[in-house]
Amino acid sequence: MITYEKVRLISESGEQLGIVSSKEANDIAASKSLDLVEIAPNANPPVCKIVDYGKYRYELARKEKETKKKQHTVSLKTIRIMSVNIDNHDMEIKSKKAREFLEEGNKVKVFLQYRGREIAHKDMGMELLKTFYSFVEDIAKMDKEIEQEGIRRISMILTKK
Repeated sequence: MITYEKVRLISESGEQLGIVSSKEANDIAASKSLDLVEIAPNANPPVCKIVDYGKYRYELARKEKETKKKQHTVSLKTIRIMSVNIDNHDMEIKSKKAREFLEEGNKVKVFLQYRGREIAHKDMGMELLKTFYSFVEDIAKMDKEIEQEGIRRISMILTKK
């Protein structure tokens, strides 16, 4: 399938065999009962290697799987503050949970849902979220500032510093 005029050939052990015609490279690979695989098509001349293609694909898949295993996906965890009239101890417990989420490498969305007539005191809700932020300020930074979401909700998003 390789149709270049000349290719740089690498043996199965990794030593360079030099620049040869693609027909000659195919013949060498066939004599060893192996496959000719194009490694670097953009090089001048293109680089081809003599390998067992099935084993080569297996190694590539294994390396890819290994790199995926080491990746950490960041998810958004939410903490809901039920009321403007929350006790200081309750706020500490929620901030501890936020710390745990941040230590795991996740983002934390903290939101306050106004109920009933609390909507008339939006400034109290803003102060409450600022107080919450002061509890976790040493390890967190605001990714998204405190803002209104709809009519009855304010929120902020925190990430680890």
